[in-house]
Amino acid sequence: MTLPNELTLSNRTSDALTAAHLYYMQDLTMDAIAHELHTSRSSISRLLSQARASGLVDIQIRSPLDATSSLEKVILDRYHVAAHVVPVPDHASDVDRLERVALSVARILGQFFDSNMTMGIAWGSTMNAISRHVTPKRTHNSQIVQLNGAGNMRTTGLDYASEILRRFGDAFGAHVEQFPVPTFFDDPATRQALWRERGVIRLLELQGRMDVALFGLGSPFSDVPSHVYAGGYLEDADFDALGQSGVVGDVATIFFRADGSTDGIPLNQRSTGPDFAVLRRTPRRICVVSGSSKLASLRGALAARVITDLYIDEGTARALADS
Repeated sequence: MTLPNELTLSNRTSDALTAAHLYYMQDLTMDAIAHELHTSRSSISRLLSQARASGLVDIQIRSPLDATSSLEKVILDRYHVAAHVVPVPDHASDVDRLERVALSVARILGQFFDSNMTMGIAWGSTMNAISRHVTPKRTHNSQIVQLNGAGNMRTTGLDYASEILRRFGDAFGAHVEQFPVPTFFDDPATRQALWRERGVIRLLELQGRMDVALFGLGSPFSDVPSHVYAGGYLEDADFDALGQSGVVGDVATIFFRADGSTDGIPLNQRSTGPDFAVLRRTPRRICVVSGSSKLASLRGALAARVITDLYIDEGTARALADS
């Protein structure tokens, strides 16, 4: 738990900071704080909630004894990734499961991103959920870069992708670099030609220098539809081709098989997502997964070695550890 020492604060933020100091640093009860500040207990509760949501307070929980920690060790030993298991009841819906995992990631993301850093974001249902809850952290000389294009035959995708990126940029005070290209080109030759343009080369070089990549896993099997599979990006012929290639999922619209391989998948030649060789050069690669329907995709991504940090709900982590 950390509290900033010197900030220019509004009155309400100043009250939230005072309440947080009294509650977390001096162990006063909410009733005692309410009495000291001459307000109600419910007002103190709201101030403490504001302190957590605004990043004034950062709460970390470390327990070597619970079931989630045991799962994290199994996953680390087997797959060599740092797993962070989010407790979610088994009866939770896949939508609620996604929201809980996304909220957990949003609260801790600032631990991995700081000034003078570049973070790549792959748009999609999972990133959209995370972006709505990111805890603000002021940085300088930092950048958010879009990993793949968002346009298709129905839309440019700019509104959808830019809103996700804007939320991350606003939370960190970071400059946002959009990638205004289609998700998939009609012809691989068009992609090859555009990739030689200086403006595109500049953005590709930014991707090549990323410090952090944040992404979910697209899956044709997911109970919460992945945006690329449900948003009009793929035609029937594309789905047939993916099936014939044995595709189990995608990262930033680069498709992969159960063994993690991406070669020989025709749609990858038209995709605007980063090659896995580029992704693997990124020091920290945070993958966010919820729901056992994404288990096949997760196994494939682990086989592809594109993940260093995994945020996952407890049920899916248990299924991964048992498989």
